[in-house]
Amino acid sequence: MAKMLKDSLKTIESYKAISPHYEEILDILEEVLILREKHRQAVTEIIFPVDERLVPEKVKGGLPLIDFATADFDIEKPKAYFLDLLSIAEKRAPGETRELAQRIEKGEVDFKEMVLDAFFGPYTEEDQEEAEGDESQDAFDLIDMFLEECLRPALERVVQKYGEAVTRYGWSEGYCPICGKEPKIGEIKDEEGKRYLFCNQCGIEWPYKRIKCPFCGNEEQQTLAYFTVEDDERYRVDVCNECRRYIKIIDFRHTKEEADLDVEDITTIHLDILASEEGYE
Repeated sequence: MAKMLKDSLKTIESYKAISPHYEEILDILEEVLILREKHRQAVTEIIFPVDERLVPEKVKGGLPLIDFATADFDIEKPKAYFLDLLSIAEKRAPGETRELAQRIEKGEVDFKEMVLDAFFGPYTEEDQEEAEGDESQDAFDLIDMFLEECLRPALERVVQKYGEAVTRYGWSEGYCPICGKEPKIGEIKDEEGKRYLFCNQCGIEWPYKRIKCPFCGNEEQQTLAYFTVEDDERYRVDVCNECRRYIKIIDFRHTKEEADLDVEDITTIHLDILASEEGYE
């Protein structure tokens, strides 16, 4: 894992040099990844209950291994991570997140409910203001990001233990086999040019048919398309004209690079903007 962190930080530095307009958000990602590694090492046990007897049936039946609707997990380690993450926002906007951190520490805010609202939400600005009062949009954006991120180290432990089983039993859905989240980004790799989807929530990748929408299951080639930008065909956006959804796809097969999809998701925000302008969600 330490090598992965080192590689990610190296990738971030290279992107800062070639894409200075992303420097601020990449600085934040850099700090997040360092904190993530620290808290990953602190998570020594799986906090999300997974019934091992049901794993084959769940995978084959298209059910994620974790049922967040039960809310049956220990929130303490994600909470500790979230409070550390808030320090990143606090450095950039002093005072904006201090009250929220204090209220969480005192138990005045139900942090588990806050996380689940963000997971199923999305967590809205109205919810945010109710929890901590008026604040800047920048701080709100970071808090929204950190609520998603705070589960990552604990979820990676589940991926570590059950990721191979997901592949073995043949997961074929467009949403995450571990937590059920929809993907925002994926990649093309292997000699066969297989498409893999990536879950930002827990960090797992899984293979998925290239000619199929991961959101509505549409397989009609006439209504599936993609577009690229600025003659760089390594980056593309797969779109479905049935459900009007999109997913970003990275193809580094013809380079020596390996895609770091946490970093690539940040440095392809311009693709999200273009897709939105074209009417895709």
